Amino acid sequence: MKTFLFRSMIGIFFGAFIAVILTNSVVLFSEKDTLDGALFLKNSLGSVFCGWFFTVSPLYFENKMLQLWQQTILHFVTVVILYFLLAFGIGWVPFNVPSFLTAMGLFLVVYLVIWAIFYLYFKRQVKKLNDELELL
Repeated sequence: MKTFLFRSMIGIFFGAFIAVILTNSVVLFSEKDTLDGALFLKNSLGSVFCGWFFTVSPLYFENKMLQLWQQTILHFVTVVILYFLLAFGIGWVPFNVPSFLTAMGLFLVVYLVIWAIFYLYFKRQVKKLNDELELL
C-alpha cells in the first residue's frame, strides 16, 4: 500500500508537470494570447490521471506470483483501456475507426520500444549481478 501511494503521488506530480510543460509550450510557441479555461482544466486533469495510471500500473511487474508474459498482458490491457477511455473522453483521439487504429498502432510501437528497453536493462543488471557473485 505504501508503494502504491508513493507511486500515485509521483505519477500525479509527473502528470501535472507534463501539463505545465505542454501549456507553456502552447503559450510560447503559438499565436494564442489566451487559453480556454475549460479546455485547460480538462487537459490538465487528463494529464494528471494519465501520469497516475502509468506510474501505478507497473506494480504488476512486482507481483512474483505472475510470469513475465502475464504481467505484461495485464499491464498492457490496463493501460490501453485506461488510456483510450481517457483519450476518447477528453478528445485527444477522435472517436472514429481510422483515428483509433492510428493511435493504437502508435501506442503499440511506443509500448513495445519501452518494454524492450526495460527488459534489456534489467537483463543486463541481472548479468552484472551474476558476474559479481561469481567473483565472490
